Amino acid sequence: MLPAAILAQLFPTPADPRPVLLTIAGPTAVGKTALCVELAQHFGTEIVSADSRQFFRELSIGTAKPTAAEMQGVPHHFIDSHSISEDYSAGRFATDCLARLTELFQQYPLVILTGGSGLYVQAVTDGLDELPTVPPEIRGQLHAELAAHGLPHLVAELAETDPVAHARIDRQNPQRIVRALEITRATGRPFSSFHTQGAVNENPLFRNVKVALNREREELYQRINLRVEHMLAAGLLEEVRALLPYRHHHALQTVGYQEIFGYLDGDYDWAEAVRLLQRNTRRYAKRQLTWLRRDAAYQWVTLGKRVE
Repeated sequence: MLPAAILAQLFPTPADPRPVLLTIAGPTAVGKTALCVELAQHFGTEIVSADSRQFFRELSIGTAKPTAAEMQGVPHHFIDSHSISEDYSAGRFATDCLARLTELFQQYPLVILTGGSGLYVQAVTDGLDELPTVPPEIRGQLHAELAAHGLPHLVAELAETDPVAHARIDRQNPQRIVRALEITRATGRPFSSFHTQGAVNENPLFRNVKVALNREREELYQRINLRVEHMLAAGLLEEVRALLPYRHHHALQTVGYQEIFGYLDGDYDWAEAVRLLQRNTRRYAKRQLTWLRRDAAYQWVTLGKRVE
């Protein structure tokens, strides 16, 4: 359960009668699902997922999608809502999610939003920054460079031109890297300079209460390593093999899938695939924490030390 000081913020007041959107964010494997289910049961409400990969029905093991047993009967919206064959952006999700929240707030004074995809959470809670239009030839040139020289070449350019974005973005995600560089090349300004800090687009529909979860680093890393072992035992290799026809989909250009694709391509052996998967997941968690710390509205909660 959350500290009493945060729980006291979760009710509409005469001064602000709007319903409350409680956002529970945090790095992968920190324990978001268990806490959100506990809170949803306590308050008699429902959960909205803002995980950019758990939307897709075909991605379950590699996304650590909560099982029916873990959900404990609590409705979770936007899990298994789309097929991997569809493109689904943060902007489209924000539109769909706000429509769903409008419906849910007619029943509940409190709804829980959770997920590890910072951009998708931000799209709902604060709106998205207006980004300039990019000439198609710039995007085409970047994709040509990606094909010719590989992702590290573009990551190096991002590190030089925009160290802030380089620190925040998933550097194993070609779509995110290309997006940042195309904005920088088109405008001559760092991509990160277009990002506002904190909540600037107050939504009249609800009041935001933002909570960020963390654990001691050693404990979090232990949980990550254990999660990877559970994924592999649950059949991650078979799931990734079935997704080979979709391997260029942006949802698969991420940790948990790229490492297994490399193994299937014969780039390294199984032991190395496991090592990379655990290492890259730890690095991903670190970037998630970096993203959250840029928003001063988050109230931080450190969870306990029991490893499940």
